[in-house]
Amino acid sequence: MRDKSVPVRGVMADREMEMGPATLVKSLTHWRLNKGDDGIAWLIIDRAGESANSLSEEVMQELDILLADIAGLGVRGLVLRSAKPGGFVAGADIRDFRGVTDAAAVETRMRRAHEIVDRLASLRIPTVAVIHGHCLGGGLELALACRYRIAVDGAKLGFPEVLLGLHPGLGGTFRLTALIDPVEAMTMMLTGSSVHAAKARRLGLVDAVVEERHVASAVSAAISGSLKPARRNWTSAAYALAPVRRFVGKRMRAEAEKRAPERHYPAPHRLIALWEEHGSDKKAMQPAEIRSFSELLAGKTAQNLIRVFFLREALKGLGKGENLIKHVHVIGAGTMGGDIAAWCAARGLTVTLADLDRKALAKAVGRASSFYDKRLYSGIERRDALDRLVPDLGGDGVAEADIVIEAIAENPDVKRKVFASLAPRMKPAAILATNTSSIPLEILREGLPFPERLVGVHFFNPVTRMELVEVVAHDQASEATLARARAFCGRIDRLPAPVRSSPGFLVNRALTPYLVEAFVMIDEGIARETIDQAAVDFGMPMGPIELADQVGLDIGLHVAEMLKSALPDPMPAIPDWLRQMVERGELGRKTGKGLYDYDAKGKPVKKDAPAPDPDMADRLIIPMLNTCARLLREGVVADADTLDGAMIFATGFAPFRGGPIHYARDRGIADIVATCNRLEARHGARFRPDEGWQALAGEVPVQA
Repeated sequence: MRDKSVPVRGVMADREMEMGPATLVKSLTHWRLNKGDDGIAWLIIDRAGESANSLSEEVMQELDILLADIAGLGVRGLVLRSAKPGGFVAGADIRDFRGVTDAAAVETRMRRAHEIVDRLASLRIPTVAVIHGHCLGGGLELALACRYRIAVDGAKLGFPEVLLGLHPGLGGTFRLTALIDPVEAMTMMLTGSSVHAAKARRLGLVDAVVEERHVASAVSAAISGSLKPARRNWTSAAYALAPVRRFVGKRMRAEAEKRAPERHYPAPHRLIALWEEHGSDKKAMQPAEIRSFSELLAGKTAQNLIRVFFLREALKGLGKGENLIKHVHVIGAGTMGGDIAAWCAARGLTVTLADLDRKALAKAVGRASSFYDKRLYSGIERRDALDRLVPDLGGDGVAEADIVIEAIAENPDVKRKVFASLAPRMKPAAILATNTSSIPLEILREGLPFPERLVGVHFFNPVTRMELVEVVAHDQASEATLARARAFCGRIDRLPAPVRSSPGFLVNRALTPYLVEAFVMIDEGIARETIDQAAVDFGMPMGPIELADQVGLDIGLHVAEMLKSALPDPMPAIPDWLRQMVERGELGRKTGKGLYDYDAKGKPVKKDAPAPDPDMADRLIIPMLNTCARLLREGVVADADTLDGAMIFATGFAPFRGGPIHYARDRGIADIVATCNRLEARHGARFRPDEGWQALAGEVPVQA
């Protein structure tokens, strides 16, 4: 047993850590150093005041102090471990990155951080990183500086920096490519994907994977030299040759360009260039990494993507709160309802899925099973998720549910009829939630005996990929209901965006003018492919034509007609050919034919078409921006940050631009208004700048 006088906190105390009898050598704010009777030193990171470890400047400075103490202890080995239950180290403290504009200052700071990590790497005694939970970014770079890495089963390791517009900057570019197959290393860094412990062992990233109870023996084996290290991949030697790296790098560039065009996302391309030029020379690659990282961090793309990170954190924070929902009852086993049920079951909730159609239920469960096969890590997880997803032909689950989610046809009369049948059977405290995409809740609550428990929870398609959920309030909804709905979103790892009930709510109302303008452009004879390319060139994940097909032309038509009839927003006439396509059943990807034809893999068949002209992107994007200003002015959404986050996480609005309102401010509100006026003169009143721009930019005139 451990000497109880040693003040080891948190997880270390809970697990009766494996260091044995130990003496506390030094305790600083975020680290402590213990020396065991067996001559092994334990360096424990436990960042004060934080739920997860991250590498701030202060954390790194303390590490430097403690590494200097190691030399005088006369120990035979050093172990790095985390006291946090969630994992090792989540990476650098992103708060330190926000608002950075001086690349030279960053470079100075990064050189100092490298000196500290190099000091760890140069210790003459064996060093071991014991990794549990998440080990990401700078945390993994710290582990790579150790001689051995031991992963506790369930650990996840990765380099997510590319998602912030960066590449690894604390030695990862040269240490990882030197340790494992360089192509595997580059793939990890270019995609930002994490690997589980078992795959990390196969790659050679870790030297052993053990259960927690076996950590002590694994550490002892590593320090004594009897732990057999992971075998280096035989292909690594080939990549020491610059021509080989350039050949492989060319293919990497082509793949990176498809996912992340260099003009919008420079980081992957800078990383490839680093490896091509310096992949066999650590001494040259290290300063090149520091310089490249510093330039990227001070650039607009990285700063906007860091902004997106904090937008996500803010929305995630809205989902915090006591989770009172254990049982979910979903009504409607169509694509949306079935996928909502599957996702909730995957996140650990009991789910009953009700539908009058046995075939629809069977299809929904089959689709859930396929999703679990792809996304859940173990057979046990897949089995348990399917056990929690219960087909409910009779609708009996409603009586036990804490939240009932209606996901049926977008028809207010049908929805109200279903609500009337549900109300007498629901528990007194249960929430009634509707997945309506556009119908104001004031219409749906008519006749409901408990309007205070009605809320909108609008998921986006595909449910399993789109993170955002609009939590729709109306003036009779109780704050307790809204708080529980937001906490429910947080419980299932979704981002709640609070919006006020209004036709189309936030996302669909902002997106519809973008789609309808694309239809007008088709009427003008512009090729579908050209229209889509204009949007992709702007930075959208797909163009409006392909998006309309993915959403479903029937749904898009319904929303557009409803918004046109319910709101004074200027909108062009909806083309008759769109109604005719819907009547013929040509609804888009789900029917194999829509604005595009679709191949056997569900991919749109596109033809060669002229390149878009420079103004085409503005014609598509300006109506969306104008509507966003209107939504803020009307109070449908409380603030610009929530709006920006919602549009990014629900529609994929070009993340590197930081959100629609942020983009407008960055471009200049005066320029946006002038562009509105120019487009209005050419194309009509639908481009007239909204009065909301005045509030966003002071006294900017909305009319020329």
